[in-house]
Amino acid sequence: MKSITIHNLDNSLAAVIRRRAQHDGTSLNRTIKRLLATAVGLKGERPALRGDFGRFCGVWSDKDAGEFSAAIKSFERFDVSDWE
Repeated sequence: MKSITIHNLDNSLAAVIRRRAQHDGTSLNRTIKRLLATAVGLKGERPALRGDFGRFCGVWSDKDAGEFSAAIKSFERFDVSDWE
């Protein structure tokens, strides 16, 4: 497969492509290939599953996950008498 270099890419365009890749959860390379294929009519626009799903559920940071785990720690203990 051929490689292409694009010189003097406008900073605002590069930023939009980078945000799009982050949103879709894909690499810059994959995002640019998808955008080019769509632009020339080779295939329709299709968001990445990870980005699409994240829109509805969000993504936790390590800190958020740790805080949540600490908050639900008490649910791991149970009293056997509750089940009798």
